[in-house]
Amino acid sequence: MSADPRATIQAVWRIESARLIAGLTRLVRDVGLAEDLAQDALVAALEQWPESGVPDNPGAWLMATAKHRGIDQLRRSARLQRKHEELGRELRETEDPDLDAALDDGVEDDLLRLIFMACHPVLSRDARVALTLRLLGGLTTSEIARAFLAPEATVAQRIVRAKRTLSEARVPFEAPSGREREARLESVLEVIYLVFNEGYSATAGDDWIRPSLCAEALRLGRILAELAPREPEVHGLVALMELQASRLRARVDRTGGPVLLLDQDRARWDRVLTRRGLAALHRAQALGAGLGPYGLQAAIAACHAHARTPEDTDWVRIAALYDALCQLAPSPVVELNRAVAVAMAFGPAAGLELVDELAAGGELDGYHPLPSVRGELLMRLGRDAEAREELEHAASLTRNERERELLRARLRPFG
Repeated sequence: MSADPRATIQAVWRIESARLIAGLTRLVRDVGLAEDLAQDALVAALEQWPESGVPDNPGAWLMATAKHRGIDQLRRSARLQRKHEELGRELRETEDPDLDAALDDGVEDDLLRLIFMACHPVLSRDARVALTLRLLGGLTTSEIARAFLAPEATVAQRIVRAKRTLSEARVPFEAPSGREREARLESVLEVIYLVFNEGYSATAGDDWIRPSLCAEALRLGRILAELAPREPEVHGLVALMELQASRLRARVDRTGGPVLLLDQDRARWDRVLTRRGLAALHRAQALGAGLGPYGLQAAIAACHAHARTPEDTDWVRIAALYDALCQLAPSPVVELNRAVAVAMAFGPAAGLELVDELAAGGELDGYHPLPSVRGELLMRLGRDAEAREELEHAASLTRNERERELLRARLRPFG
Protein backbone atom coordinates (compact mmCIF):
# COMPACT_ATOMS: atom_id res chain seq x y z
CA MET A 1 0.00 0.00 0.00
CA SER A 2 1.28 3.49 -0.80
CA ALA A 3 2.02 6.14 1.82
CA ASP A 4 -1.45 7.55 1.16
CA PRO A 5 -3.79 4.52 0.99
CA ARG A 6 -6.88 6.65 0.50
CA ALA A 7 -5.35 8.23 -2.60
CA THR A 8 -4.63 4.76 -4.00
CA ILE A 9 -8.17 3.62 -3.33
CA GLN A 10 -9.63 6.75 -4.89
CA ALA A 11 -7.48 6.17 -7.99
CA VAL A 12 -8.77 2.60 -8.26
CA TRP A 13 -12.31 3.87 -7.81
CA ARG A 14 -11.86 6.38 -10.60
CA ILE A 15 -10.85 3.59 -12.96
CA GLU A 16 -13.33 0.92 -11.91
CA SER A 17 -16.49 2.74 -10.78
CA ALA A 18 -18.23 2.99 -14.17
CA ARG A 19 -17.96 -0.72 -14.95
CA LEU A 20 -18.92 -1.52 -11.38
CA ILE A 21 -22.11 0.58 -11.49
CA ALA A 22 -23.01 -0.74 -14.95
CA GLY A 23 -22.65 -4.37 -13.89
CA LEU A 24 -24.64 -3.78 -10.72
CA THR A 25 -27.38 -2.02 -12.65
CA ARG A 26 -27.79 -5.14 -14.75
CA LEU A 27 -28.25 -7.10 -11.52
CA VAL A 28 -30.59 -4.83 -9.55
CA ARG A 29 -32.24 -2.89 -12.45
CA ASP A 30 -32.07 0.33 -10.42
CA VAL A 31 -29.26 2.75 -11.17
CA GLY A 32 -29.63 4.58 -7.86
CA LEU A 33 -29.39 1.34 -5.90
CA ALA A 34 -26.46 0.24 -8.08
CA GLU A 35 -24.53 3.39 -7.24
CA ASP A 36 -25.34 2.95 -3.54
CA LEU A 37 -24.00 -0.61 -3.63
CA ALA A 38 -20.88 0.57 -5.44
CA GLN A 39 -20.35 3.24 -2.80
CA ASP A 40 -20.78 0.59 -0.09
CA ALA A 41 -18.02 -1.42 -1.74
CA LEU A 42 -15.82 1.69 -1.78
CA VAL A 43 -16.41 2.18 1.95
CA ALA A 44 -15.45 -1.47 2.54
CA ALA A 45 -12.26 -0.94 0.57
CA LEU A 46 -11.41 2.17 2.60
CA GLU A 47 -11.87 0.11 5.76
CA GLN A 48 -10.00 -3.03 4.69
CA TRP A 49 -7.34 -2.22 2.11
CA PRO A 50 -5.14 -0.02 4.34
CA GLU A 51 -4.60 -3.15 6.46
CA SER A 52 -4.80 -5.96 3.89
CA GLY A 53 -3.32 -4.15 0.89
CA VAL A 54 -4.83 -3.52 -2.53
CA PRO A 55 -5.99 -6.81 -4.12
CA ASP A 56 -4.33 -8.04 -7.32
CA ASN A 57 -7.61 -7.37 -9.14
CA PRO A 58 -9.21 -4.45 -7.26
CA GLY A 59 -12.10 -4.13 -9.74
CA ALA A 60 -13.11 -7.74 -9.20
CA TRP A 61 -12.88 -7.27 -5.42
CA LEU A 62 -15.16 -4.24 -5.54
CA MET A 63 -17.61 -6.03 -7.83
CA ALA A 64 -17.74 -9.13 -5.63
CA THR A 65 -18.27 -7.06 -2.48
CA ALA A 66 -21.00 -4.93 -4.05
CA LYS A 67 -22.63 -7.93 -5.74
CA HIS A 68 -22.88 -9.88 -2.49
CA ARG A 69 -24.55 -6.94 -0.81
CA GLY A 70 -26.86 -6.53 -3.78
CA ILE A 71 -27.90 -10.19 -3.62
CA ASP A 72 -28.58 -9.81 0.10
CA GLN A 73 -30.76 -6.79 -0.59
CA LEU A 74 -32.67 -8.59 -3.33
CA ARG A 75 -33.34 -11.48 -0.97
CA ARG A 76 -34.73 -9.09 1.64
CA SER A 77 -36.62 -6.91 -0.83
CA ALA A 78 -40.36 -6.94 -1.17
CA ARG A 79 -39.70 -6.96 -4.91
CA LEU A 80 -37.81 -10.24 -4.73
CA GLN A 81 -40.24 -12.23 -6.88
CA ARG A 82 -40.22 -9.56 -9.63
CA LYS A 83 -36.45 -9.54 -9.61
CA HIS A 84 -36.46 -13.33 -9.88
CA GLU A 85 -38.67 -13.10 -12.95
CA GLU A 86 -36.47 -10.45 -14.55
CA LEU A 87 -33.31 -12.46 -13.96
CA GLY A 88 -35.06 -15.64 -15.07
CA ARG A 89 -33.94 -17.81 -12.15
CA GLU A 90 -34.42 -18.49 -8.46
CA LEU A 91 -31.89 -17.13 -5.98
CA ARG A 92 -30.91 -19.98 -3.70
CA GLU A 93 -30.10 -19.78 -0.01
CA THR A 94 -26.43 -19.81 -0.96
CA GLU A 95 -24.87 -17.81 -3.79
CA ASP A 96 -25.98 -19.11 -7.17
CA PRO A 97 -23.10 -19.65 -9.62
CA ASP A 98 -25.50 -19.02 -12.51
CA LEU A 99 -26.15 -15.55 -11.12
CA ASP A 100 -22.42 -14.89 -11.10
CA ALA A 101 -22.27 -15.90 -14.75
CA ALA A 102 -25.25 -13.70 -15.60
CA LEU A 103 -23.62 -10.72 -13.93
CA ASP A 104 -20.25 -11.23 -15.61
CA ASP A 105 -21.60 -12.10 -19.07
CA GLY A 106 -21.72 -9.29 -21.60
CA VAL A 107 -19.88 -6.80 -19.40
CA GLU A 108 -18.46 -5.12 -22.52
CA ASP A 109 -21.95 -3.90 -23.39
CA ASP A 110 -22.99 -2.81 -19.91
CA LEU A 111 -21.52 0.68 -20.12
CA LEU A 112 -23.34 1.34 -23.39
CA ARG A 113 -26.63 0.13 -21.90
CA LEU A 114 -26.04 2.37 -18.91
CA ILE A 115 -25.54 5.40 -21.18
CA PHE A 116 -28.79 4.77 -23.03
CA MET A 117 -30.58 4.25 -19.73
CA ALA A 118 -29.24 7.51 -18.35
CA CYS A 119 -30.18 9.27 -21.61
CA HIS A 120 -33.81 8.17 -21.53
CA PRO A 121 -36.33 10.85 -22.67
CA VAL A 122 -38.01 10.74 -19.26
CA LEU A 123 -35.09 12.91 -18.11
CA SER A 124 -34.31 16.45 -19.17
CA ARG A 125 -31.34 16.94 -21.48
CA ASP A 126 -29.16 18.44 -18.74
CA ALA A 127 -30.11 15.66 -16.32
CA ARG A 128 -29.18 13.00 -18.88
CA VAL A 129 -25.74 14.46 -19.43
CA ALA A 130 -25.04 15.12 -15.75
CA LEU A 131 -26.12 11.65 -14.63
CA THR A 132 -24.13 9.86 -17.30
CA LEU A 133 -21.01 11.88 -16.58
CA ARG A 134 -21.39 10.91 -12.94
CA LEU A 135 -22.02 7.21 -13.60
CA LEU A 136 -19.92 6.58 -16.71
CA GLY A 137 -17.14 9.10 -16.36
CA GLY A 138 -16.73 8.76 -12.61
CA LEU A 139 -16.69 12.56 -12.42
CA THR A 140 -17.40 14.42 -9.22
CA THR A 141 -20.34 16.77 -9.00
CA SER A 142 -17.97 19.76 -9.03
CA GLU A 143 -16.30 18.56 -12.24
CA ILE A 144 -19.67 18.10 -13.91
CA ALA A 145 -20.69 21.59 -12.79
CA ARG A 146 -17.54 22.92 -14.41
CA ALA A 147 -18.37 21.17 -17.67
CA PHE A 148 -21.85 22.71 -17.58
CA LEU A 149 -20.71 26.15 -16.38
CA ALA A 150 -23.46 25.64 -13.77
CA PRO A 151 -23.64 25.95 -9.96
CA GLU A 152 -22.53 22.79 -8.17
CA ALA A 153 -25.70 22.67 -6.04
CA THR A 154 -27.83 22.75 -9.18
CA VAL A 155 -25.97 19.81 -10.70
CA ALA A 156 -26.15 17.82 -7.45
CA GLN A 157 -29.92 18.24 -7.31
CA ARG A 158 -30.18 17.32 -10.98
CA ILE A 159 -28.37 14.03 -10.42
CA VAL A 160 -30.45 13.06 -7.39
CA ARG A 161 -33.71 13.80 -9.20
CA ALA A 162 -32.55 11.93 -12.31
CA LYS A 163 -31.82 8.72 -10.40
CA ARG A 164 -35.14 8.93 -8.61
CA THR A 165 -36.99 9.49 -11.89
CA LEU A 166 -35.34 6.51 -13.58
CA SER A 167 -36.24 4.28 -10.64
CA GLU A 168 -39.85 5.42 -10.48
CA ALA A 169 -40.27 5.08 -14.26
CA ARG A 170 -38.68 1.62 -14.22
CA VAL A 171 -36.56 2.51 -17.25
CA PRO A 172 -35.15 -0.73 -18.71
CA PHE A 173 -31.44 -1.47 -18.76
CA GLU A 174 -30.99 -1.88 -22.50
CA ALA A 175 -29.56 -0.38 -25.67
CA PRO A 176 -32.65 0.60 -27.70
CA SER A 177 -33.09 0.20 -31.44
CA GLY A 178 -34.94 1.91 -34.26
CA ARG A 179 -36.62 5.25 -33.68
CA GLU A 180 -36.08 5.16 -29.94
CA ARG A 181 -32.33 4.89 -30.45
CA GLU A 182 -32.36 7.81 -32.89
CA ALA A 183 -34.31 9.95 -30.42
CA ARG A 184 -31.70 9.42 -27.72
CA LEU A 185 -28.65 9.51 -29.95
CA GLU A 186 -27.94 13.25 -29.71
CA SER A 187 -27.68 13.28 -25.93
CA VAL A 188 -25.67 10.04 -25.97
CA LEU A 189 -23.16 11.63 -28.34
CA GLU A 190 -22.94 14.70 -26.15
CA VAL A 191 -22.32 12.62 -23.07
CA ILE A 192 -19.60 10.55 -24.72
CA TYR A 193 -17.80 13.66 -25.90
CA LEU A 194 -18.02 15.35 -22.51
CA VAL A 195 -16.49 12.24 -20.94
CA PHE A 196 -13.75 12.34 -23.59
CA ASN A 197 -13.20 16.03 -23.05
CA GLU A 198 -12.76 15.58 -19.31
CA GLY A 199 -10.01 13.09 -20.10
CA TYR A 200 -8.48 15.34 -22.73
CA SER A 201 -8.35 18.40 -20.48
CA ALA A 202 -9.15 17.67 -16.84
CA THR A 203 -11.13 20.37 -15.08
CA ALA A 204 -9.52 19.82 -11.70
CA GLY A 205 -6.83 17.91 -9.84
CA ASP A 206 -3.14 17.30 -10.44
CA ASP A 207 -3.32 15.75 -13.92
CA TRP A 208 -3.53 17.71 -17.15
CA ILE A 209 -4.97 14.71 -19.00
CA ARG A 210 -6.71 11.47 -17.97
CA PRO A 211 -6.15 9.09 -20.90
CA SER A 212 -8.34 6.35 -19.42
CA LEU A 213 -11.43 8.55 -19.82
CA CYS A 214 -10.48 9.31 -23.41
CA ALA A 215 -10.02 5.60 -24.10
CA GLU A 216 -13.41 4.75 -22.57
CA ALA A 217 -15.19 7.45 -24.57
CA LEU A 218 -13.47 6.26 -27.75
CA ARG A 219 -14.52 2.67 -27.09
CA LEU A 220 -18.13 3.71 -26.59
CA GLY A 221 -18.02 5.91 -29.68
CA ARG A 222 -16.71 3.05 -31.81
CA ILE A 223 -19.47 0.76 -30.53
CA LEU A 224 -22.04 3.41 -31.41
CA ALA A 225 -20.57 3.68 -34.90
CA GLU A 226 -21.23 -0.04 -35.34
CA LEU A 227 -24.77 0.31 -34.01
CA ALA A 228 -25.61 3.34 -36.16
CA PRO A 229 -23.45 3.12 -39.31
CA ARG A 230 -25.71 5.48 -41.29
CA GLU A 231 -25.56 8.32 -38.75
CA PRO A 232 -22.96 10.89 -39.93
CA GLU A 233 -22.66 12.58 -36.53
CA VAL A 234 -21.67 9.30 -34.88
CA HIS A 235 -18.76 9.03 -37.31
CA GLY A 236 -18.10 12.75 -36.87
CA LEU A 237 -17.75 12.31 -33.12
CA VAL A 238 -15.52 9.27 -33.52
CA ALA A 239 -13.36 11.22 -35.98
CA LEU A 240 -13.07 14.13 -33.57
CA MET A 241 -12.08 11.91 -30.66
CA GLU A 242 -9.60 9.86 -32.71
CA LEU A 243 -7.89 13.01 -34.01
CA GLN A 244 -7.72 14.65 -30.61
CA ALA A 245 -6.57 11.44 -28.94
CA SER A 246 -3.74 11.21 -31.48
CA ARG A 247 -2.16 14.21 -29.75
CA LEU A 248 -2.42 12.96 -26.16
CA ARG A 249 1.20 11.82 -25.82
CA ALA A 250 2.46 15.17 -27.06
CA ARG A 251 0.16 17.16 -24.74
CA VAL A 252 2.35 16.48 -21.69
CA ASP A 253 6.06 16.73 -21.04
CA ARG A 254 8.17 14.23 -19.09
CA THR A 255 6.92 15.61 -15.77
CA GLY A 256 3.26 15.49 -16.81
CA GLY A 257 3.12 19.23 -17.40
CA PRO A 258 0.96 20.61 -20.23
CA VAL A 259 2.34 21.27 -23.69
CA LEU A 260 0.13 23.51 -25.83
CA LEU A 261 -0.73 22.65 -29.43
CA LEU A 262 1.72 25.00 -31.16
CA ASP A 263 4.58 23.81 -28.93
CA GLN A 264 3.99 20.08 -29.36
CA ASP A 265 6.46 17.69 -30.96
CA ARG A 266 4.32 16.50 -33.85
CA ALA A 267 6.51 13.44 -34.30
CA ARG A 268 4.90 12.17 -31.10
CA TRP A 269 1.39 12.35 -32.55
CA ASP A 270 -0.09 8.89 -33.00
CA ARG A 271 -0.34 8.41 -36.76
CA VAL A 272 -2.53 5.33 -36.43
CA LEU A 273 -5.16 7.33 -34.54
CA THR A 274 -4.77 10.16 -37.04
CA ARG A 275 -5.49 7.83 -39.95
CA ARG A 276 -8.47 6.34 -38.11
CA GLY A 277 -9.81 9.81 -37.42
CA LEU A 278 -9.45 10.96 -41.00
CA ALA A 279 -11.14 7.75 -42.20
CA ALA A 280 -14.06 8.31 -39.81
CA LEU A 281 -14.38 11.91 -41.04
CA HIS A 282 -14.48 10.63 -44.61
CA ARG A 283 -17.28 8.23 -43.66
CA ALA A 284 -19.24 11.11 -42.12
CA GLN A 285 -18.81 13.21 -45.25
CA ALA A 286 -19.63 10.31 -47.59
CA LEU A 287 -23.08 9.89 -46.05
CA GLY A 288 -24.03 13.14 -47.81
CA ALA A 289 -26.09 14.80 -45.10
CA GLY A 290 -23.55 17.55 -44.43
CA LEU A 291 -21.32 17.80 -41.37
CA GLY A 292 -22.94 18.38 -38.00
CA PRO A 293 -21.28 20.00 -34.98
CA TYR A 294 -19.00 17.05 -34.24
CA GLY A 295 -18.13 16.61 -37.88
CA LEU A 296 -17.18 20.30 -38.16
CA GLN A 297 -14.98 20.03 -35.08
CA ALA A 298 -13.39 16.93 -36.58
CA ALA A 299 -12.71 18.90 -39.77
CA ILE A 300 -10.97 21.54 -37.64
CA ALA A 301 -8.89 18.84 -35.95
CA ALA A 302 -8.06 17.45 -39.40
CA CYS A 303 -6.56 20.82 -40.38
CA HIS A 304 -4.07 20.43 -37.53
CA ALA A 305 -3.44 16.79 -38.45
CA HIS A 306 -2.54 17.75 -42.02
CA ALA A 307 -0.09 20.49 -40.93
CA ARG A 308 3.47 19.19 -40.67
CA THR A 309 4.48 22.25 -38.66
CA PRO A 310 2.51 24.90 -36.77
CA GLU A 311 3.34 27.37 -39.53
CA ASP A 312 1.68 25.12 -42.11
CA THR A 313 -1.68 25.29 -40.31
CA ASP A 314 -4.52 26.60 -42.48
CA TRP A 315 -5.94 29.04 -39.93
CA VAL A 316 -8.14 30.76 -42.50
CA ARG A 317 -9.93 27.47 -43.15
CA ILE A 318 -10.16 26.80 -39.41
CA ALA A 319 -11.72 30.22 -38.84
CA ALA A 320 -14.23 29.51 -41.62
CA LEU A 321 -15.10 26.14 -40.05
CA TYR A 322 -15.65 27.87 -36.72
CA ASP A 323 -17.94 30.35 -38.47
CA ALA A 324 -20.01 27.41 -39.70
CA LEU A 325 -19.97 25.80 -36.26
CA CYS A 326 -21.17 29.03 -34.64
CA GLN A 327 -24.09 29.09 -37.04
CA LEU A 328 -24.97 25.44 -36.46
CA ALA A 329 -24.32 25.12 -32.71
CA PRO A 330 -23.81 28.58 -31.21
CA SER A 331 -22.31 28.83 -27.74
CA PRO A 332 -19.97 31.26 -25.97
CA VAL A 333 -17.27 28.57 -25.72
CA VAL A 334 -17.39 27.99 -29.49
CA GLU A 335 -17.24 31.76 -30.00
CA LEU A 336 -14.11 31.91 -27.83
CA ASN A 337 -12.46 29.18 -29.90
CA ARG A 338 -13.46 31.05 -33.04
CA ALA A 339 -11.79 34.19 -31.66
CA VAL A 340 -8.54 32.26 -31.22
CA ALA A 341 -8.71 31.04 -34.81
CA VAL A 342 -9.45 34.54 -36.09
CA ALA A 343 -6.46 35.86 -34.13
CA MET A 344 -4.20 33.26 -35.71
CA ALA A 345 -5.57 33.89 -39.21
CA PHE A 346 -5.98 37.68 -39.20
CA GLY A 347 -3.97 38.98 -36.27
CA PRO A 348 -4.37 39.43 -32.49
CA ALA A 349 -6.32 42.68 -32.76
CA ALA A 350 -9.10 40.98 -34.73
CA GLY A 351 -9.25 38.16 -32.19
CA LEU A 352 -9.19 40.51 -29.21
CA GLU A 353 -12.18 42.41 -30.56
CA LEU A 354 -14.22 39.19 -30.51
CA VAL A 355 -12.96 38.24 -27.05
CA ASP A 356 -13.88 41.64 -25.66
CA GLU A 357 -17.42 41.22 -27.02
CA LEU A 358 -17.66 37.89 -25.22
CA ALA A 359 -16.32 39.36 -21.99
CA ALA A 360 -18.86 42.17 -22.16
CA GLY A 361 -21.68 39.64 -22.56
CA GLY A 362 -20.87 38.08 -19.20
CA GLU A 363 -21.78 34.51 -20.21
CA LEU A 364 -18.24 33.28 -19.60
CA ASP A 365 -17.68 34.98 -16.25
CA GLY A 366 -15.62 32.61 -14.11
CA TYR A 367 -14.52 30.55 -17.13
CA HIS A 368 -10.72 30.69 -16.93
CA PRO A 369 -9.95 30.22 -20.66
CA LEU A 370 -11.50 33.63 -21.36
CA PRO A 371 -8.94 35.70 -19.39
CA SER A 372 -6.24 33.25 -20.48
CA VAL A 373 -6.95 33.87 -24.18
CA ARG A 374 -7.36 37.59 -23.60
CA GLY A 375 -4.03 37.72 -21.77
CA GLU A 376 -2.22 35.95 -24.60
CA LEU A 377 -3.66 38.31 -27.20
CA LEU A 378 -2.80 41.37 -25.12
CA MET A 379 0.74 40.03 -24.78
CA ARG A 380 1.04 39.67 -28.55
CA LEU A 381 -0.11 43.29 -28.89
CA GLY A 382 2.53 44.48 -26.42
CA ARG A 383 0.01 45.51 -23.76
CA ASP A 384 1.96 43.77 -21.02
CA ALA A 385 0.37 45.30 -17.92
CA GLU A 386 -3.12 44.29 -19.05
CA ALA A 387 -1.86 40.88 -20.14
CA ARG A 388 -0.37 40.19 -16.72
CA GLU A 389 -3.63 41.10 -15.00
CA GLU A 390 -5.62 38.75 -17.24
CA LEU A 391 -3.22 35.82 -16.83
CA GLU A 392 -3.19 36.27 -13.05
CA HIS A 393 -6.99 36.22 -13.11
CA ALA A 394 -7.00 33.05 -15.22
CA ALA A 395 -4.57 31.34 -12.82
CA SER A 396 -6.84 32.20 -9.90
CA LEU A 397 -9.87 30.66 -11.61
CA THR A 398 -8.52 27.31 -12.80
CA ARG A 399 -8.75 24.32 -10.48
CA ASN A 400 -6.29 22.21 -12.43
CA GLU A 401 -2.88 22.42 -10.82
CA ARG A 402 -0.99 21.73 -14.04
CA GLU A 403 -2.84 24.47 -15.87
CA ARG A 404 -2.22 26.87 -13.00
CA GLU A 405 1.51 26.13 -13.26
CA LEU A 406 1.38 26.80 -17.00
CA LEU A 407 -0.31 30.15 -16.51
CA ARG A 408 2.16 31.14 -13.80
CA ALA A 409 5.01 30.26 -16.16
CA ARG A 410 3.53 32.67 -18.67
CA LEU A 411 3.70 35.36 -15.97
CA ARG A 412 7.41 34.93 -15.24
CA PRO A 413 8.65 37.29 -17.99
CA PHE A 414 6.73 40.07 -16.22
CA GLY A 415 8.80 39.55 -13.06
